[in-house]
Amino acid sequence: MKPTTSPSPTKFLKCALAVGLGCAVLWGSLPASAQVQGALGVSRTFPDAALRGTLTITATSDATLNGRAIRMAPGMRLFSPQNSLVMAHTVLGQTFKVNYLIEPSTGMLQSAWILSQSEADQPRKGSDTVERNYRSEFDPVQK
Repeated sequence: MKPTTSPSPTKFLKCALAVGLGCAVLWGSLPASAQVQGALGVSRTFPDAALRGTLTITATSDATLNGRAIRMAPGMRLFSPQNSLVMAHTVLGQTFKVNYLIEPSTGMLQSAWILSQSEADQPRKGSDTVERNYRSEFDPVQK
């Protein structure tokens, strides 16, 4: 019968280091996966002054809002339906249904939120909608 020997300290240290590194990698990936949310079930609140419109990014500092050219403010923020920031250069030429804010002092586009289908279905005042003080039988039913 052979006598049993205890593992060497360097072998034990290498094993402990490998286990610790594996745990660190798994632990580090948890917050990143928790931050990605779908549009379902996420309820965003928009400022009362936000209007509804159709936005097309034409350049990194220019856009078309409801068919009219508009400049984007230097700090303009474009939010995805998951409420993460979208870089303007990644969506050049694309058209979105948005809620937006215009900076009062300059008239530039300050913020825009790309809407999910459920958010777009909710009524909101905007310069592309018809506002009137009566209802007809052809109006969609308000829930």
